[in-house]
Amino acid sequence: MGLATISALLAFGLLGALALGLWVALSLLGVALVAILLMTNVPAGAVTATAAWGASNSWDLTALPMFIWMGEILFRTRLSEDMFAGISPFMRRIPGRLLHVNIVGCAIFAAVSGSSAATTAMIGRMSLPELRGRGYDEKMAIGTLAGSGTLGLLIPPSIILIVYGAATEQSIARLFIAGILPGAMLACLFMGYVVVWSLVRRSGMPEADPSTSMRQKFSAARRLLPVVLLIVGVIGSIYAGLAAPTEAAAIGVMLALLLSWVTGTLTRASFAEALMSATRTSCMIAFILVGAAVLTVAMGFTGIPRELASAIGAMDLSPAALLAALTLLFIVLGCFLDGISVVVLTTSVILPIVEAAGFDLIWFGIYLVLVVEMSQITPPVGFNLFVLQGITGHNIFKVAVMALPFFLIMVVAVALIAAFPDIALFLPRTMLAR
Repeated sequence: MGLATISALLAFGLLGALALGLWVALSLLGVALVAILLMTNVPAGAVTATAAWGASNSWDLTALPMFIWMGEILFRTRLSEDMFAGISPFMRRIPGRLLHVNIVGCAIFAAVSGSSAATTAMIGRMSLPELRGRGYDEKMAIGTLAGSGTLGLLIPPSIILIVYGAATEQSIARLFIAGILPGAMLACLFMGYVVVWSLVRRSGMPEADPSTSMRQKFSAARRLLPVVLLIVGVIGSIYAGLAAPTEAAAIGVMLALLLSWVTGTLTRASFAEALMSATRTSCMIAFILVGAAVLTVAMGFTGIPRELASAIGAMDLSPAALLAALTLLFIVLGCFLDGISVVVLTTSVILPIVEAAGFDLIWFGIYLVLVVEMSQITPPVGFNLFVLQGITGHNIFKVAVMALPFFLIMVVAVALIAAFPDIALFLPRTMLAR
């Protein structure tokens, strides 16, 4: 059999395993072992063990469970209540008013969470009942939350950027800093859409709230001080070159525990729940990374990535055409896989093509995360859609329709960073070396 036939069989085998509900990690591992046994003479056991150890024995990955634990600790605090109370007085004069609280709140919590699902759940549980009670359009309230919840993947500390950095051997610190401006840009695009929508659809807006004095605004803003200090402690230490991501993650956990203790939400039960939840999530991601590492080595032995890169190179696609094709591929994959699985599954095949096209790998990481963000609000496996289905009780496809405008805004954001790469690359160039 030729490489094309074998590649098709392996791809269908992987999709079949996933369709049957087999764990992503086991699906990757199974396809890798089949590829090694069918197409090479190397010992499958030795290759699997070596690849698994190489994927696990990475200092960069130690930041992963720490950042996940930090997010889990904060998820069990009153942080969302404080953020709503601190942000809302400043939004009352902007067209769209409290709808912007969803966007700004998600952007802030994304900077201390690293998880899209956790960001959506925490802000949604607080803001949606409040917005409903005040008479805001429910479709817009849910749509803003679905779109802005994806910022948890882009704004550092991002779990998926750690996975990408470990898989591609890129600096996680630079990837973190590279995500700041694109994340802020995306939040501004969301807010701009809400402003335009509220001016056009005045009937969907409730009566204006009573105005607040500047003194009241600053009094409310004091409730944001703990989370601001947390963001400065984590992201600021990385940008200033004072700490590596792993060390910054440890700082974040300590600050999160301190914040939880000060606010009275740190108990033996909440500590144990946060620790166990972080452990389960970390083990799941580590298992996927091991499966992907074995598959990457197996594909290297088979020569499939090399042949695929040569075939795409022979098409002589322009960089824009290549990006358009990759964007479509990632969106389709995101309809069936979670973001981390998409990254680890495609990296070994896509990276040679991307490098040959001359794309900066730090920039490509931000582009990839932006596209994966889009998959968070596409059915049938959009994680943010599942979270909002649980919060609102609406059908997942109905939530997806509400989120559609924000999906299209993400397409615009991808086009902007493709046209202006410095949106992602400017800050990493200004970082202080450690």
